[in-house]
Amino acid sequence: MCVNARVVRSYTHLHRWFVFHSNRTEYCKTEARGTLEKHPVNFSSFYTMIMRTLFEIYSVLLVLVFTVIAIDGNYTDINLPHEHIKYYFNSFPTVAEKCRNDVTCPYKDSLDIKACWGYEEDCKRKHSFSVPFCPGDHKGWVATKKAQLDTYYAQGDFGYVRDQRKEMMLLCEPLFVDDSSLECSEHMRFCRARNVMLNFTDLLNRKEPIRYKMDVLKEGQIGGYCTLNEKRLQENADHISPLQSWGPELRNFQKLSHRPIVHGDCDVVIEKPTFIMKIDAIVNMYHHFCDFFNLYASLHVNLSHPSAFDTDNHIMIWESYSYRSAFQDTFEAFTRNPLWDLKTFRGETVCFRNLVFPLLPRMIFGLFYNTPLIYGCEKSGLFKAFGDHVLHRLQIPLHQRKDRKIRVTLLSRDTQYRKILNENELVKALKENPEYKVKRVVYNKNVPFKKQLEITRNSDIFIGIHGAGLTHLMFLPDWAAVFEIYNCEDPNCYKDLARLRGVKYFTWQDTSKLVQQDPGTHPDGGAHAKFTNYSFDVKEFLRIVSLARNHVKHHNAFKKFNNSHNKIQNDTRTTDIKEPIQPSNTKEPIQLQKSDILSKDEL
Repeated sequence: MCVNARVVRSYTHLHRWFVFHSNRTEYCKTEARGTLEKHPVNFSSFYTMIMRTLFEIYSVLLVLVFTVIAIDGNYTDINLPHEHIKYYFNSFPTVAEKCRNDVTCPYKDSLDIKACWGYEEDCKRKHSFSVPFCPGDHKGWVATKKAQLDTYYAQGDFGYVRDQRKEMMLLCEPLFVDDSSLECSEHMRFCRARNVMLNFTDLLNRKEPIRYKMDVLKEGQIGGYCTLNEKRLQENADHISPLQSWGPELRNFQKLSHRPIVHGDCDVVIEKPTFIMKIDAIVNMYHHFCDFFNLYASLHVNLSHPSAFDTDNHIMIWESYSYRSAFQDTFEAFTRNPLWDLKTFRGETVCFRNLVFPLLPRMIFGLFYNTPLIYGCEKSGLFKAFGDHVLHRLQIPLHQRKDRKIRVTLLSRDTQYRKILNENELVKALKENPEYKVKRVVYNKNVPFKKQLEITRNSDIFIGIHGAGLTHLMFLPDWAAVFEIYNCEDPNCYKDLARLRGVKYFTWQDTSKLVQQDPGTHPDGGAHAKFTNYSFDVKEFLRIVSLARNHVKHHNAFKKFNNSHNKIQNDTRTTDIKEPIQPSNTKEPIQLQKSDILSKDEL
């Protein structure tokens, strides 16, 4: 039998062919320079050579075999924002073809459109989800405008995903389908594994709660049957900190003497893809959404199969505390199954068919937190795609409107510090302007998180003093403006987040027109601007709001939105009914947990 390139089209074919012939020597006839020549082939060594070459050169392509096992993609399983469908179809043309051949497919308008996320090798910038936008000066950060655009795209957009995918390297190399594998990006920021074993038996003897611990797995308690590159593994285990990398866990990876699943070494075998998450402060929206954002970005880093966005997976939180958060509804955007934690398999040896270690919330030069964002740029497609994804999956509605009033939402705080002392006066002044429709809200545990998102999504101007609640700006409409009344001497946190999301940012500039209640006292001692309260000059407040109003009114997306809804109302002669806030369906109050890691609001 001869090697036929038309037959050996995939790893699966290659594997089956060589398994059958591994102990034989054949003569293949190949045509070269017009003559037939015979070449002896040692199939055992030839197989090894071919597989090593494939993994070194085409490791990204082989993700299909070694990372994701799922059913064939079907367009009926797609649950993405409609504007994302064309990018999905271009990533998975076989699914697009199924849609094309089915007269009932609702996504016909997303076919035959050149579109790519931005990290694909053949993606042209003009067809990508977003194009870098840098209207401002880079202030000497780089030498040219092109360098500014490229830097921003790599720092804060789908270019970050592109670079993570390019960095992927095999740390433990398989030769057969049933073998294990481990591959990571540099510094073990993102990793994925297949057919690996995790030994949780020692957790039975641990009495203290586990959170931000780096000794959950000891040497040999994680491993697989594959050829381990120990040197490369240890070289990339260099960011050793709880939320910076997977080095604390994967530095203990060892080569096993046999295949753990095949030889029955596992008390439990998890067939569905599983994501292990080391999460940040769950009481703080800013920090917890570092987790959710990086989980979404990791879906793109791992994108290799039509089921990549499917929610029939498992998520294990790498701590022993039972997860409970005011923001827990957000997990519905990523999984339909109950969350696991380190108590779930305590005392057991667990094997995972497909395991993903996603990007983490506090990586060095990470994305969202610790992002070294170049000056002069804004509008990240990755951040917009994340917001669209969450709003779509959680089914947060965008309301029709019966008027052209600007929806102004003022976020009030019920905390000890950073209260607006003359808040009633400011709200009263806003309501006197007939252009505004004003809503004052308190986003606490008494308002379900989905209802909070609904209010935010239907706001044109979002106002609040420095605090984690301003993270809601990620879910504002494209035309919106956010007014951080005062940044409390932390000028870049929400300014940069607004830049990334692409909404207009305003803040107080003239400190002579605000009154600080007292110097403020940090819990560790010393004056601190975040630990006091403020009152603001009404006239100056209204002036800044008017700037935000002008931005909204003249934004093309806002004009288009208003015009489309006015047309609907004229055609149907229907009346918009104001929807009251619905009470929570939660049966018991959410008990928030105190984090061991301080949030930005606490620093």
